[in-house]
Amino acid sequence: MTDTEQIRATLTLCLLAAYADRQKHEREGEEIRRIAEGLAASEEINLPALYQDVLMKRTGVQDVAARLQDDDARRLAYEMAVCVCEADGSISEAERAFLADARQTLQLDAAAAEATVQQAEALAQAPLAEAPLAEALQETPLFGNSRAQGTPHEAGSPQTASLPDTLANQNVPSGRPTPDAQAIDQQILRAAITNGAIELLPESLSTLAIIPLQMRLVYQIGQQYGYPLDKGHIRDFLATLGVGVTSQYLEQAGRKLLGSLLGKKLGKGMLGGLGRQAVSSGMSFASTYALGHVAREYYAGGRTLSTQMLKDAYQRMLGDGRALQSQYLPRIEAESRQLDAAKVMALVRGQG
Repeated sequence: MTDTEQIRATLTLCLLAAYADRQKHEREGEEIRRIAEGLAASEEINLPALYQDVLMKRTGVQDVAARLQDDDARRLAYEMAVCVCEADGSISEAERAFLADARQTLQLDAAAAEATVQQAEALAQAPLAEAPLAEALQETPLFGNSRAQGTPHEAGSPQTASLPDTLANQNVPSGRPTPDAQAIDQQILRAAITNGAIELLPESLSTLAIIPLQMRLVYQIGQQYGYPLDKGHIRDFLATLGVGVTSQYLEQAGRKLLGSLLGKKLGKGMLGGLGRQAVSSGMSFASTYALGHVAREYYAGGRTLSTQMLKDAYQRMLGDGRALQSQYLPRIEAESRQLDAAKVMALVRGQG
């Protein structure tokens, strides 16, 4: 069994997990398709074809098990499938049934598999109201970025963002606070560096921590502007920007696996450092940076930006984040070397 075949099988299981509950992830279907096409650079993997096979139900867990003969490879594939199911903070009954079938078909130890689920739940269901994100990181000077400082203004007068009731029903604070914008910029940058560092870790469970840490960042920014938020509100905010929690984890997993293949070709082991760094960190750094700045614009402006303006602002900030990532890569790599699974869990619990 070649490394390429193992990666194809693992990604197939991740896609099967993403569609285990089709009703739950219906609104992310287009984003998952986009990710499959965006990760199509490796002709050996051919992720768009894997996506079509899953969508058309031409493959299943039995096919994955037949291609994953190695016990470690089976455990990794199952762990990543658990993370896909848990990415939004809950596992539905359909997903539990899928994971139970996957565990049995892959012939994994029941106790170990359940421990994986519990670890994933502890990360994905982390509370929002905890200590500030990555508080222990030292202050980092933010290079000038006019886009990050401003508020997007688009031509025309589109409709106000049609976010669900959990967002619309939040009380608008009278006499809104005016927090220090530069301090929030620093907070966003520290969060982006931390999430970029986490993405470099080889453990797939650690990668699952990125989404709740991003949600906590949005929560903290909303609070500073006087808006009490909950998880439902923040998920709706992310969805309005076009950021799906399940699809985001799937993309992170795909990039990490493709990075491991590159690392193997360059003489590293599976999930080898050089290959992993070549394709990782930029995505999580940029998406965290963009989410933070759009959240700041949205809540500082009294939540008056339209849906299209929010999406446009996110894409613009995403580009800014990608441009800045190489500048902060040494800092990201240094932070990653100081992290392990236990420290990531402490960060998620607000103890970092």
